Order: sequence, then C-alpha cells, then structure tokens
Amino acid sequence: MKKYIASIDQGTTSTRCIIFNHQGMIVASDQKEHSQIYPRAGWVEHDPQEIWINTVQVINGAVMKAGIRSLDIAAVGITNQRETIIAWNRYTGKPYGNAIVWQDTRTDKICNKLSELGGQNRFRSTTGLPLATYFSGPKIKWMLEDNPALQKDAEDGTALFGN
Repeated sequence: MKKYIASIDQGTTSTRCIIFNHQGMIVASDQKEHSQIYPRAGWVEHDPQEIWINTVQVINGAVMKAGIRSLDIAAVGITNQRETIIAWNRYTGKPYGNAIVWQDTRTDKICNKLSELGGQNRFRSTTGLPLATYFSGPKIKWMLEDNPALQKDAEDGTALFGN
C-alpha cells in the first residue's frame, strides 16, 4: 500500500522535497539552492537545467533519507514560483533560454506602453490584476520579441511556455 506523499517546493532560491506519512508528519526532506543570475540591473534569471537537476536530486535525496521506494509514494504535490516564466521546445524539452524570475523588471517598457494605450487597469476586468512587470504575460511578450527562433516556434506550436 502506498503510504507517503511527496511535496516539491520549487522556490526563488532553492528546491526542496518533503516526504509526508499518512498522518501528515514529515518523514524526510532534502533541499538544494540554485544560482541567481543577474545579467544586468533589474534582470533576474534562473538556469532551468540547474533547477531540473536539483529537483531530481532532492526527490532522490528525500526518498533515500526516508528509507522508502518511489513506488511507496501515492501522490506528489508541486508548488512553484508562479510568475517566473520559461519557454521550451515541446519535442526536445530544451529551454530557449534562462527562466525570467518574478522579480525581474525588464518588461517595464512593455507595461508602460500598454498602460499608455489603456491605463494601468486595462486588463483588470478580465484578469482581476493591474499591469505589472511581476506577471507572466509581459515576460512572454518580451521573450517572443527578443528571440526570433522562439517566436517562429511559438507560431508553429513547437514552443511551450510555463511557470
């Protein structure tokens, strides 16, 4: 019988995996920090390959520390940075570049231009949110404008975007 739940928390500075038993008690955990990349002022990025490797390592580490088999895990819950965005090729899995972190402000010109064309709240009735560099939409727009290969692949359905 599967007795455990694994929780993966992929956060801004690290990735951790926690194994819980049937009573909700922590059985084991593992954590690994990842690099913060600052290519220029206001820009914050993460290496998606590093995050993937760290995720696999902390899952394996938590399972080993718990002394269980992965087959003993009934479910996995995942939480992530939500507004950090990445694009990858749907067929190869290869990222088109680093993830743009939620803290990044490179999309300020995009947000300002959109605001000029309809105000800070132009999308609030649809999204419930004001324009801000925090959100994924402007980051995706920036990625498409910055990378012609990504734009082409997005148009033909090869590129995927996610948080």
